[in-house]
Amino acid sequence: MKASYKKYILKFKRPSGTSRGVLTEKETWFLLLEENGKTGIGECGILRTLSIDDRPDYEEKLKWVCDNISLGKDKLWEELIEFPSIQFGVEMAFQSLQSEDSFLLFPSQFTSGQENISINGLVWMGEEPFMKEQIEDKLKQGFNCIKLKIGAIDFTRELALLEFIRDNFSAEQIEIRVDANGAFTSSEALGKLNQLSKFQLHSIEQPIKQNQIDSMTELCKETPLPIALDEELIGVFGKEDKENLLQKIKPQYIILKPSLIGGFKGSMEWIELAEKYNIGWWITSALESNIGLNAIAQWTFTLNNPMPQGLGTGGLYTNNFDCPLEVKQGQLIYNKELSWNVNL
Repeated sequence: MKASYKKYILKFKRPSGTSRGVLTEKETWFLLLEENGKTGIGECGILRTLSIDDRPDYEEKLKWVCDNISLGKDKLWEELIEFPSIQFGVEMAFQSLQSEDSFLLFPSQFTSGQENISINGLVWMGEEPFMKEQIEDKLKQGFNCIKLKIGAIDFTRELALLEFIRDNFSAEQIEIRVDANGAFTSSEALGKLNQLSKFQLHSIEQPIKQNQIDSMTELCKETPLPIALDEELIGVFGKEDKENLLQKIKPQYIILKPSLIGGFKGSMEWIELAEKYNIGWWITSALESNIGLNAIAQWTFTLNNPMPQGLGTGGLYTNNFDCPLEVKQGQLIYNKELSWNVNL
């Protein structure tokens, strides 16, 4: 088996705002396997400043994987415990290599076009008119669940945007999720959650920054609306540590991004623990290209989670890859009439 890797820079169609700043491009890496005339491809979707494996030796570790590919998927996964995005790329590349079609990793009623995946529509941070335009656009597109990034503009204006939605759509018509990306301080968080709760939100992701375990525990106990842990899961490697975290904080939900938490295997560890403690969960992509999104979507469908998933990021880039994934009426569909066009 031969292995190689390639860097690829994804370009945003328009600058996309988060509480950590505005993104104009996204770096990703592809792991390519070749054996007996077949090719496997995996995406190592690193998010600079957020991924725990945003380290100077990242490319060096990719080279090590290629030099040691004979160790096989499971052994490599164990050796890559501190590099969750590479763990994901390795799992995906091996699954791709073993499949009849490099991009058909988990055949199902989703990939046959018989069933779709319900997803949330993502509204990016920005100035009020831009956010309002996005909200109206998502509602026109038929989404009944939208997710707003909050924490970048004035909080009273963000409340006004939520009020705008609720003035026009009830909680039964439109489910609203908000993602603060850790924007609130621990002292102000509960007050802000109380203000947000009057809009009948489904949940808020990561209201305060990660690694404030005691503050997050208290917040989850007192919160007037469900809290979903997101960044909090990053860098928690062992199963025992994962269990300790969930037992301590007792969140209402956890959000799983395979690129950030050790791929499919790392995500399944979290899911098993969440179900043990009656904690809800859903899957979200982490700005991967359509190659990584395709793998995550196919795998997600096999989990039979009826909640809207966070898989609507395929249209963000000018130089993404043509693929069968389409978003229609708030659903991710696999259109077999469309083909892949991958030129690396």
